[in-house]
Amino acid sequence: MKKYILILATIVFAVSISCKEEKKESPESKQMEQVMAVHDEVMPKMGKIGSLVTQLRKKIDSDQGGIEEKKAMEALQDANKSMMDWMQGFNKRFDYEEIANGKELTEEKKQWLNEEEEKVKIVAEKMNSSIANAEALLVE
Repeated sequence: MKKYILILATIVFAVSISCKEEKKESPESKQMEQVMAVHDEVMPKMGKIGSLVTQLRKKIDSDQGGIEEKKAMEALQDANKSMMDWMQGFNKRFDYEEIANGKELTEEKKQWLNEEEEKVKIVAEKMNSSIANAEALLVE
């Protein structure tokens, strides 16, 4: 009998722990994951932006670059600033529990999440297009 009680207690304990460790899967937590996925996709490109700015600056300083290279460099710098500004604003609006653990959002924060999703998509497009443009100019 003690054996069955021990087995039952172990099962109940295991089930209770597994339930606590599950993330909440609300529509907002899924949307938060999508926003963070866009961020995670383009964030590693920040280093590439820095490298491209350096290459363009060298080209401009050596009088081999012109207006197009200068505009491309400025677009890269703008994309970089946009990402930094977005991250700063996003972190002011949401705390770690909301971002990483699916903590329930207030109605106001649900609206903010919609806004931040649009903003990060714009930032990603700025980064990707400015990188592509700069790379094309540097290949020439």
